[in-house]
Amino acid sequence: MDNRKNSFPGEVISDFLQQNRNYFPKLEEFANKVFEKIQKNNRTRYIALCEYLKSEYSIKVIDVIPEENKPFSKIYHKNKKELLLSDYSSLETKKLHAAAQIAQEGASKEIDKYLSTFSFPSEESKKLTKVALLNYCGAAILMPYKLFHTECKKLKYDLELLQNTFATSFEQVAHRVTCLQDPKLPGIPFHFLRVDMAGNISKRFSLSGIDIPRYGGACPRWNVYSALTRPGVIQAAVSKMTNGEKYVCIARTVEKGIGRFGQSKSILSIGLGCEAKYAKDFVYTENININDKSTEIPIGVSCRTCDRLDCSQRAFPPLHKKFDVDLNTRGVSVYVSDNNS
Repeated sequence: MDNRKNSFPGEVISDFLQQNRNYFPKLEEFANKVFEKIQKNNRTRYIALCEYLKSEYSIKVIDVIPEENKPFSKIYHKNKKELLLSDYSSLETKKLHAAAQIAQEGASKEIDKYLSTFSFPSEESKKLTKVALLNYCGAAILMPYKLFHTECKKLKYDLELLQNTFATSFEQVAHRVTCLQDPKLPGIPFHFLRVDMAGNISKRFSLSGIDIPRYGGACPRWNVYSALTRPGVIQAAVSKMTNGEKYVCIARTVEKGIGRFGQSKSILSIGLGCEAKYAKDFVYTENININDKSTEIPIGVSCRTCDRLDCSQRAFPPLHKKFDVDLNTRGVSVYVSDNNS
């Protein structure tokens, strides 16, 4: 019996990517072949992608403003060979959709082979994982492995400079740096997560070794949450887990989509990090003294599994410690008293 049958599809995607270390060499090979044919100036890459879809697959890309109350990001009419892309999406998003459509036309067999190696609890989760692989391949077309790896090393993973170099979005670049897992040309093993204003984790992946909670209720001390208080600013931190392991982590908010004036946008926070031993190779943390205890931020995975009793932000008592309420004393939290020490 599959104990994942009640898993959210997004969680299944994370498990699939984790199993493959978020590296799919056959899709990298396909992306390289496409890139060789479209490698013009990065600023005109969208035009090149549209021309490639037209010449190779007879697919016409049409930019449209969605009708009111009928929003969409993309619609592909297979019978008409038309790919409609919303003008409420950024140019970077349109480029990824166009590149992913190329992957759908030319790399579906390779993708299906990867999917066949995993036991999916539902057809829905399998289809969503295919979408994730199409986007993976699309991003590889926009940021081909060797070229991207070279720039990452040269720029010490400066995400905003990489974003500018490849004319992609911050989130796309943050995703892509986690894919550099070719044993012959490896990058830093990163962890990645994306959260919304309510703390829901919509994407997660970890090669750094850090444990990321599967659901909401994560540790509020992670800078992926504090980044929401300073939109658009990259925050760097040295995070120390309860087992003593240290990580260097950055976080920044991103806005999704382009809307009419007055329309609200989704704000998400992107977190990216690695083991502290890579701090000197990461531009945001190269000047941080990771041995200075005053710079450490003690974090956990979630309150229920964390045994830190000196945390003023504790929202629940730890599951593995006896909790007793003392009416006469209080520690730094209502869930912590002298009796817990």
